[in-house]
Amino acid sequence: MAAAIQAQRWLMTAPKAPLVMESFDAAPGPGEVAVAVAGCGVCHTDLGYYYDGVRTNHPLPLALGHEVSGRVAAAGAGAESWLGKAVIVPAVLPCGECDLCKRGLGTICRNQKMPGNDIQGGFGTHIVVPARGLCAVDEQRLAAAGLELAEVSVVADALTTPYQAVRRAGVTPGSLAVVVGAGGVGGYCVQVASAFGAKVVAIDVDERKLEAMKPYGAALTLDAKALDQKALKAAIAGFARQNGLRATEWFVFECSGTAAGQNTAWGLLVHGATLSVVGFTMDKVEVRLSNLMAFDARALGNWGCPPEQYPAALGLVLEGKVKVKPFVEPLPLKDINRVFEAVHHHELSRRAVLVP
Repeated sequence: MAAAIQAQRWLMTAPKAPLVMESFDAAPGPGEVAVAVAGCGVCHTDLGYYYDGVRTNHPLPLALGHEVSGRVAAAGAGAESWLGKAVIVPAVLPCGECDLCKRGLGTICRNQKMPGNDIQGGFGTHIVVPARGLCAVDEQRLAAAGLELAEVSVVADALTTPYQAVRRAGVTPGSLAVVVGAGGVGGYCVQVASAFGAKVVAIDVDERKLEAMKPYGAALTLDAKALDQKALKAAIAGFARQNGLRATEWFVFECSGTAAGQNTAWGLLVHGATLSVVGFTMDKVEVRLSNLMAFDARALGNWGCPPEQYPAALGLVLEGKVKVKPFVEPLPLKDINRVFEAVHHHELSRRAVLVP
């Protein structure tokens, strides 16, 4: 076993209780590494655990945080080649050994490890994770792109999850993509779909979020507060006609993680459409499932992203096709309780990245 590193992390002890700091030994075992955290993004999922009572797989107390970038500070047996490397830790780490993994179905691996859910997460100075699946970061390319290592922590989920959704749905040049919920994950979905060659329509109830996406791939923005379901669909159909796009086979990405957003996305089904559910909510919605049959449409769930696809997703950032810097706000990890409150009350316009 590698030598232990004296480390600290912030623990959730109960829903809504102040997060508390503890010291621990970051000692990687065989096949594991200890990553010195450069940055860890605050995700909607973290807030779900903390404020909404969504249960974690690992019992409390638990350090949350699954959007991690950093540098490998210690390595266990078999993982020595990672020592000193800059990395992104995938938000979902499949075991790589089971039948599902061997058949390319790592996202539903039953032995997968999600930091901040199955194992201790990234809101700390260090995190111990399996080395399998780590995404190496080329620091020369990172610097050339004008980015800090902490800023690409959001690649671990906010970018790779919509990347997987867009790739899996089959978006190609000339497609029409509709993104419901244009902030956070949805904002990256707009950018990724645009990078894949789609004309992208962004829908939100927040005019600031819509305005922010206009320079970053949103060819049309629609305010769901001002337009009802029928008007939204008519506006998108008119946009398709004006731009020589198909009236069928729309790609609809639900990224809002709200019941209202899910209802909106469902109402945008057309013949041959693909509905990709990316956002999460505990709320229930009532839909007429027969619409899938009548439209010969399909609905896809999206849980994380296979680690082998991380380099391509990161490549979009390093090539400048997807912008990260305008959408992240590095903040001190020691202010984690204040930051959680600020994110929960929608006081921040950019994604908080906590920096030790």
